[in-house]
Amino acid sequence: PRQPAKTLWYDRPRYVYLEFCVEDSTDVKVTFEDQQLVFSCRNADGVEFYNEINLYARINSKDSREKRSDRSITCFMRKWKEKVAWPRITKENIKPAWLSVDFDNWRDWEGDEEVERAMMEQYAEV
Repeated sequence: PRQPAKTLWYDRPRYVYLEFCVEDSTDVKVTFEDQQLVFSCRNADGVEFYNEINLYARINSKDSREKRSDRSITCFMRKWKEKVAWPRITKENIKPAWLSVDFDNWRDWEGDEEVERAMMEQYAEV
């Protein structure tokens, strides 16, 4: 039986990153579409992994790639609208059990503090 791979994600101004945590993966297949990503592979024990993610927003599927390592498969997907933050990776506002934010790689974007502060001040004045 197939099972979803444990998945980490984080957001950057130009790309959204997804990491499928499967060690020693084989038969890796990643399909990027405008608003969907489909991932499948096997691990060393022959367990089959499958994840299908309907994405929060549109990506440029031609400018999206995956990179396999012994520990995981990382996908970097080029945002269609750059510098627009994704509050989540999934279109649906539900968090699957296998999906979590990669806090080690989650950074505040450069210069966003000012923008946020300006927004907060704006709200304070209302």
